[in-house]
Parts: sequence; structure tokens; C-alpha cells
Amino acid sequence: MELFLPFLLLIFASFFQGTFGLGMKYMNPMSWESWWVIHVLIAMILFPMIWAFLAVPNLFEIILNSPKDSIYLAMLFGFLWGIGGIMFGVSVPYIGLSLTMGIVMGLAGSAGSLIPLFQIENASSQPSFPYIIGGLVISLVGVAITAKAGIDRDKLISTNNNSNNIVKGILIAVICGLLSSLLNVGFANAAPIAEKAQEYGVIARNSSLAAWVVVLWGAFIMNFGYALFLLFKNNSWSSFSFSNSKNAYKWSFIAGFCWFAALGVYGQGAALLGEIGPVIGWPILLGLSLIISNYWAYKAGEWKNAKKPFNKLLIGLFVLIISAVILGLGNSV
Repeated sequence: MELFLPFLLLIFASFFQGTFGLGMKYMNPMSWESWWVIHVLIAMILFPMIWAFLAVPNLFEIILNSPKDSIYLAMLFGFLWGIGGIMFGVSVPYIGLSLTMGIVMGLAGSAGSLIPLFQIENASSQPSFPYIIGGLVISLVGVAITAKAGIDRDKLISTNNNSNNIVKGILIAVICGLLSSLLNVGFANAAPIAEKAQEYGVIARNSSLAAWVVVLWGAFIMNFGYALFLLFKNNSWSSFSFSNSKNAYKWSFIAGFCWFAALGVYGQGAALLGEIGPVIGWPILLGLSLIISNYWAYKAGEWKNAKKPFNKLLIGLFVLIISAVILGLGNSV
């Protein structure tokens, strides 16, 4: 039971992480920036604050009494992660969604795990170290196979093959992947805030919510600021019109709920795994969420008439499951 609950929570978190992107299919008739303003308000402010207020009494007192350097560092990493999210959208037109996803997920998973790992004292002498490194390498292989499957599928269903800017697109995707890893790095560095919450009597798994609130303040500033800039630049305020956008509002709320539900539940599972939680939990979260997102893609018919690429995808997803098992074993040694 000691290991069952944390990994069950990670599985639930992966479901939410792999599902939230569905909402982005239903933005119309809202502009991206107007939809995004609503989405980040719900995902990064409203839902995290409500959950934290319910689970963490004296939330603001805890944050105010936490080490200031932890607060600023957590917000900074959240802000930098926000830049990575924006660069994701820039990379896709150059190299396609599948290759962008492969590069970003691979780098975000490995860097987001390794940076917190090497912040642990004597990390390489830990008994779990070989399992973590082995699991991460296998995870990268799994992500690479799924990305190749997506690229092969795109070649079958698209006659557009613009490779003029592929180097530029890959460079942007690499930077995006590294920046995207910083959400988990921020969470790991916000550990003193969670520890302060435990001093106030908050149970370990709920204390992680106080850490997320601070990290997401930084993430919100970047995301909201950029969306607001586009609203002024494109003069797209009229797309907030509720009479034409009820469905888009609904999916913005659903996507926002799922997005933070993934992080909140992941944080609880990682907290129960102890200091090594963000190291093991993060690549498991991203790997399993890739499986979930591809399941939804399959249900939507995105792999129709692409049998060979789909079989390759199944191999990649199986490799990701193996990596999750090995990473899980790393916490049992």
C-alpha cells in the first residue's frame, strides 16, 4: 500500500494530463488569445487557489513565512516554463506536431527529472540512481519511437512537406523542451514551502498544493501577459462574445480543470514518494500522459489509414510502460 497509492495518483494525474489538450480542439469561434486568457485564469489561478484554500488552512500565512528565495525561485521557474509553452506553438508550423511533441516530451521529461536529481546531495550514490538513469534512457527511446510513428503518419495523410525551416524548428523545439522541464524543477525547488505547510499541520500530500500555488503565480504572469499582448495587438476582444462562444468557454473550463488536476494529483503522488518523488514521478507523468493523449487521438480517427505507423506507435507506448515500471522500481530499492 505504501507504493500503491503514490503510483495510483500518478496514473490519475497522467489521465488528466493526457486529456486536457482535447479542449484546444474547441476554441472556435474564440481567438487563441481570448480562449487562453480564460483557460489560464482557471488552470493557474482559480482552481489551484480553491483547492489549496480547502486543503491548506492559513495558505497565505504559510507562503509569507516560507523562505523568500524558495518563493522567488519557484515563481521564476514557473515564468520560464511559460516561455517554453509559447515556443511550442511556434515550433509546430516548422516541423509538425508529432516531431515537436517527441522533442519536447523527451527533453522535458529527462531534464525535468535530472535537474532535481542532481540537486539531491550524493545523488549518484543513491541505490535508486541506476534505475532512474535506466528508466529515463528507456523513456527517451519510447518517446522517440512514438514521435517517429507520428511523423510517418503525417507523411501518409499530408502532401505538405515543407523542410525549409526544419533546423530552425528543431532548435526552437529543443529550447522549448528544456524550458518546459522547469515546471517540475520549480515544484522541486518549492519544497521548503510544502515543508512549511507541514509545520502548520498540513498532511504531506496536501502540502504540495501550497508549492504549486507559488510556482503557478510565475507561470500565470507569463501566459496571461502574452495573451493580453496578443489581444491588444490583434484587437480580438470581440471573440469574448458569450452568445457565440458558449462551447469554447465550456471547453476552456474543462481543459483548465484537467490541466491543474494533473499537476495537483501528481504533486500529491510525488509528495508521498518523498525527496525522490519529483525525480521519479515527472517522467512517469509525461510518459503515461503521452499514452493517454494518443488514445484520444486514435478515438478521434487521427490514426485512420495509417496501420504501419500505428503499430510503431504501439511499440513506443509499450516501451514507455516499461520505463514507468523501471522508474517505479527505483523507489523500492
